[in-house]
Amino acid sequence: MTARIYRPARNAMQSGKAKTRDWILEFEAEAPREIEPLMGYTASTDTKAQVKLRFETKDAAVAYARRNGIAYTVHEPHDSVRRPISYSDNFRFDRKNLWTH
Repeated sequence: MTARIYRPARNAMQSGKAKTRDWILEFEAEAPREIEPLMGYTASTDTKAQVKLRFETKDAAVAYARRNGIAYTVHEPHDSVRRPISYSDNFRFDRKNLWTH
């Protein structure tokens, strides 16, 4: 029973950062998923794979795992660096790039 502690990445389809502030403790699957022959659904006997616990800080998630004797791995987030740009910079006289049209 091992767990991953991580901070989820931003949704690629949206520009907002909702649900990326909290840290998540998620158990790794112990049993493989199987396809049900009758309906074709994927099923698993591992119920811990359904559990996701949210914490405000990484330290709180690590403390929870240690307190309950859960083996864990911490995955550090890769924060993107966004430089502020302005629409008016497109029309500056001293532009570095040439105007295309």
